[in-house]
Amino acid sequence: MTPAPDLDRGAFAVVSVLPTRWADNDHYGHLNNARYFEYLDTAVNSWLLGVLGRDIRDEPSIALVASVGCEFYADTSFPDVLEIGLAMERVGRSSLTYRIAVFRQGSPQLRALGRYVHVYVDRTTRRPAPVPPEIRAAAQALPVLPARPGDPA
Repeated sequence: MTPAPDLDRGAFAVVSVLPTRWADNDHYGHLNNARYFEYLDTAVNSWLLGVLGRDIRDEPSIALVASVGCEFYADTSFPDVLEIGLAMERVGRSSLTYRIAVFRQGSPQLRALGRYVHVYVDRTTRRPAPVPPEIRAAAQALPVLPARPGDPA
């Protein structure tokens, strides 16, 4: 495994707590890599629901995932409880690029680091749309973790 970047929970203003499930483990006894993408998606969309205080699916513009990636640094498995940290890499006109860290609760070791790009589009035409002002303001308030050589692309 690649050495983990020197990041701790303090680099992430928003931390979601997510329990793992028995079904998340794969044949090798650790969390299946595909499950991490579900955790990243849950962390981002939970944060968006909290920012707006209403169902994000009913907004005039919606966010579609344009890109997602994750690098893994240490195993996790059921029954671990995960802490998912959220920060920004970039706030664009019609897109947000998140940096998302996965920690095991009670452990300082970074387990995985993801990069997640949301592109906003008009819900009807699916044409690019500006990031909604409420979401832009909340995203700009998050810590910024710029991409570094070796970070997931």
